Amino acid sequence: MRIRIVDAFADRPFSGNPAGVLLLDAFPDDSWLLRVAAEVNHSETAFAHPLPPGGEADWALRWFTPVTEVDMCGHATLATAHVLHTTGRATGTVRFAARCGVLTTTAAEDGSVTMDFPTSTLTPVAAPAGLAEALGTELVSVHDTAAHIGDLLVEVRDEAVVRGLAPDLAVLGGLSERGVIATARAADPAAGHDFVSRCFFPRVGIDEDPVTGSAHTALAPFWSARLGRDDLTGLQGGARTGVVRTALRGDRTLLTGRAVTVIDGELHA
Repeated sequence: MRIRIVDAFADRPFSGNPAGVLLLDAFPDDSWLLRVAAEVNHSETAFAHPLPPGGEADWALRWFTPVTEVDMCGHATLATAHVLHTTGRATGTVRFAARCGVLTTTAAEDGSVTMDFPTSTLTPVAAPAGLAEALGTELVSVHDTAAHIGDLLVEVRDEAVVRGLAPDLAVLGGLSERGVIATARAADPAAGHDFVSRCFFPRVGIDEDPVTGSAHTALAPFWSARLGRDDLTGLQGGARTGVVRTALRGDRTLLTGRAVTVIDGELHA
């Protein structure tokens, strides 16, 4: 079967966030899906198969890290939509049935893809014991995110702090359901982004995720409330970065990015 590696939230190879994508006729057993995801060894591998016409969705979609299945993944959804459109399997809007509900993606003529995701709720919380020490910096604020995300969103002083983080991943892995989103306002909005972030998910086998679409369903309402604009641009990543355009639309958040297929081959399994 065909397997592809796609760099999502990227306009050139070897940037953004890589995801495996397999288009299937049906889902095999979960153990096989997990073994493939472990073999691909990227933060997520997406598995999708077409659904009968006339239903609420066009494709079924699941996402696996190398160690577990996750409820929501933005970059692997973008990667899947990119594969469907570039291979002629879909045009325009595609509806995906996933664990977090029906998600839609719409491809534009310029090759970008806009995804319609549920907006995360944000609940201010006290910082768990050891969080500041694990991140190695003072915390400005801490918020809990919605169930399908399960992260702590942590605001720190400035962009330089975010870029310089070298956290204690063993400690972070025990502080939230999935991981920690560290964020700050952009040092220079003229640079083309409004906020920066980095995401650490050691609990689900991902030390640092380069560009996390699902995290931006929390980052969008967080920064829109502070910056007074519904349409923003986020820059995420440490050594490997990518750009996510966010548009807050009430209980939905639109995430727009581009993707590039870097490997297209055969899986012998």
